[in-house]
Order: sequence, then C-alpha cells, then structure tokens
Amino acid sequence: MQIRYGRRRAVYHLCGAVLMAATFMTGTATAAPAKLVLAFGDSLTAGYRLPPGDGFVPQLQAALRARGVAATVHNGGVSGDTTAAGRARLAWVLTGLKVKPDLAIVELGANDMLRGQPVAAAKANLDAILTEFDRRHIRVVLAGMYASPNLGRVYATEFNAMYAALAKTHGAALYPFFMAGVVGAPGLQLDDGLHPTKAGVAVIVRRITPIVAAALGK
Repeated sequence: MQIRYGRRRAVYHLCGAVLMAATFMTGTATAAPAKLVLAFGDSLTAGYRLPPGDGFVPQLQAALRARGVAATVHNGGVSGDTTAAGRARLAWVLTGLKVKPDLAIVELGANDMLRGQPVAAAKANLDAILTEFDRRHIRVVLAGMYASPNLGRVYATEFNAMYAALAKTHGAALYPFFMAGVVGAPGLQLDDGLHPTKAGVAVIVRRITPIVAAALGK
C-alpha cells in the first residue's frame, strides 16, 4: 500500500506540474501587450467640445479593437496647436509616455492654415516632427488637411501638396484629408463649421482605421 500510495502521489505531482506549465505557456502566448498609438494633433484629435468617449481617440481605439487589433490610443491632441506648437512639445510628450509608441498619427497644420501662416514654415515644422519620429524609429501616419479656398489658389496649392511631399520624404503612410466625408455634410460638424460631431468623428474613424491598422501590422 505504501508503494502504491507513493507512486500515486508522484503521478499527481507530475500531472500538476504539467498543468501549471501548460497554463503558464498558454497565458504567455495569449497575453501579448497592446500596441500603443500616439494620436498627436490639434483640436480635431483632442475631441473639441465632445463628451469623453465621443472623440477621435476613443472611437479609433474601439474601431481597432473591433477589427481584432489590440491597441491603446493615447490622446496627444491639444486644441489650438499649430505645427510650431506641436514641434515644441513633441519631446515632452514622448518622454511622458514612458513607452515608445508603435505608431504615431500626426494631424497638424489646420491652425497654421486658418491663420494664413506661411506654408514653408508649417512644412519645416512638420518635417522636424517627422524627423524626430524617424530618429526614434516610430512609424507614422500623416493626416493631411486642405486649405480653405478663400486663401487663394497659390496658397491652397502649396499647402495641399505639402503633406504628400512630406509623407514621401519620410516614408510615412498618408491619409490625405483628415476631414474627408465630413466637410459640408449635414449633422457631421459642430455649429462652428470647423470641428466634427460624434457622427462626424465616426466617419473619420471609419475611413482612417484601415490605414492605421495596416501601418500597425507592418
């Protein structure tokens, strides 16, 4: 009886060890860390005048997860930011994250355009921002903006072409117009005629999510 009991106990211990090892291996395989996306922009990124959960960042995060992409999107948007302001705070934002993002969405330039600031200055600032992401080996989706027609054809031509040129130079994925499908559509912009409503953000997110997901998958 003692021999049988000892053997039985040894078998129990062996089975328990195997079960624990299998559980550990399974947990390790399925607990891959979520990818970090930095949404770095102005009020369009920040969710201006929208309740928590309705802005670009939370809607994009939900859309990515619905596609099976384990991602956390960090809100790095500041209302009123120009490209110069974004450039000035970029290092501080990246340092504050503690972890290097897997991807950055850069959405800046609208406020430069609305203030009629020189395209060359905006382009230089965006170039510096993208260069910093390059230096840190962080992939980028560059979200463009279109100039208002009242600024004139020359200004609009230079401004609109700026994003494609920068994306090509830095090898960034390009989303040509952040507000595509929203501008001029009833119910998709706030009463200021500039910022998207919750429904407007949903349109933006639906259009940009495939590009973001593809960039994360590289």
